[in-house]
Amino acid sequence: MTDHASPLKPRSSAITDGPHRAPARAMFKAIGLDDAALAKPFVGIANTWTEIGPCNIHLRQLAEHVKAGVREAGGTPLEFNTIAVSDGITMGADGMRASLVSREVITDSIELVVRGHHLDALIVICGCDKTIPAALMSLARIDIPGLVLYGGSIDPGHLDGRDLTVQDVFEAVGAYGAGRLPLAELKRVEDRACPGAGACGGQFTANTMAAACEFLGIAPMGSVTVPANDPAKADVARACGQRVMDLLRDDVRPRALLTRQAFENAIAAAVGSGGSTNAVLHLLAIAREAGVPLTIDDFTPITKQTPLLCDLKPGGQFVAVDMHRAGGNRLLAQRLASIGRLHADAMTVSGRTIGEEAALAVETPGQQVVRPVERPIKPSGGMAILRGSLSPDGCVVKLAGHDVTRHAGPARVFDGEEAAFAAVQAGRIQPNDVIVIRYEGPRGGPGMREMLAVTAAVMGAGLGDSVALLTDGRFSGATRGLMAGHVTPEATDGGPIAFVEDGDIVTFDIANGRLDVDIDAATLAARRARWVAPVSRFATGVLAKYARLVSPASEGAVTG
Repeated sequence: MTDHASPLKPRSSAITDGPHRAPARAMFKAIGLDDAALAKPFVGIANTWTEIGPCNIHLRQLAEHVKAGVREAGGTPLEFNTIAVSDGITMGADGMRASLVSREVITDSIELVVRGHHLDALIVICGCDKTIPAALMSLARIDIPGLVLYGGSIDPGHLDGRDLTVQDVFEAVGAYGAGRLPLAELKRVEDRACPGAGACGGQFTANTMAAACEFLGIAPMGSVTVPANDPAKADVARACGQRVMDLLRDDVRPRALLTRQAFENAIAAAVGSGGSTNAVLHLLAIAREAGVPLTIDDFTPITKQTPLLCDLKPGGQFVAVDMHRAGGNRLLAQRLASIGRLHADAMTVSGRTIGEEAALAVETPGQQVVRPVERPIKPSGGMAILRGSLSPDGCVVKLAGHDVTRHAGPARVFDGEEAAFAAVQAGRIQPNDVIVIRYEGPRGGPGMREMLAVTAAVMGAGLGDSVALLTDGRFSGATRGLMAGHVTPEATDGGPIAFVEDGDIVTFDIANGRLDVDIDAATLAARRARWVAPVSRFATGVLAKYARLVSPASEGAVTG
């Protein structure tokens, strides 16, 4: 029983020290802590483990290695859990509305546990899509010494000599619906695509945001690309447990690392790797929590100046395990540094700058995943921000995986994802069409569902090179083709997307950063005058609360 705070217990001493804290100590002793453990710093292990989906199912075991590292370094680990919603499982269903909402709930719940129990440091173990930005948001918000441990990517599935990811299953569904794939073959793809634990295996949202963790400096460089089922992942976890104690001793806090330069590094990594457009939404949200000014327009100069270097799915050939074998994110950082696209002096949780980490890269001879800078896949990056009469406040378009720079075609308008998916499956979408899916934004959804089921159906139907799609919802990181998401203002807020009708000509002009619809001012005014905002069917509960609080997608779709 101590009467004064230890310098390594700057917060937890408030609940462990002094005679008046005897009731709290008694309860801690009921869970197995003794006086020696109570005298040590309390390190929270925020776990996003769940049995529902492969991305996070192995995190309970990984936490044991983290806790061992904390104990070895002189801390007392205290594991707690939060929720997770699987994007891949809920995709295309009403349940997908819960996915983005879960990012806010995870962030809030971690904050409440840390503040409620006066934890001194924090490690967040994450896996599936929304758990990763939530990990970063909570660390930025609470700002106590801490880091992120990513659970790692799934191994690829194998079928007939080719690697598979869940992307292939979604596209196989589209091919089956179009009559281009037998049901028995769809079953074979389904059975082989996902062989075990780990997050989806391309440069989809999970691996994009995991890479962002390293480029933001909040995950140790080299930790992210180690696959979920690699025995080395246990060593990574143990080292993270040890490292967080160094951060605590040195009082290195997340906001000291989450600088404007770090965010620009993360954007360059997302662009250079052909990553998910969801990175825009999440990085805006994380920056807000970190108090770093960042707007959607800040992405444009970086996307224009950063080449696409990584040949990764969904637009490329390789999977995340291949990226690890090639040299990992250190190799990408080294490439970016060599062309001046990396703020090399940004600090990381390792105690080294990201430039020093990049210098440690070991490139596997003959690897083909990360291109040399003199032979990029594209001279500018894998995504772009568009504005125009259809998206005055901006939208995000993915450029990796296709070479289309302009598309103009008649709108085919759908109020919701299900109607659009049914139209694709029924063969009612024609070459040159522009599919418009609205009332799927943060407020209108509510929850801003991803449209992978629709985009994969388009690809599976053989229309990927001739059809464009736009929505006020989101796209999965596994999406490929000419697709614009996050159209803002959203339809529910009376954005121009609400007034588009079948046959209106919609133009994607990538070179000039434009997304426009050919509606004259008088027609637009007439349509606006007769428009009535739809009433949400969610009057109560978390989705109704989210719809009342959420900001526009162009501001990160945050609730705080």
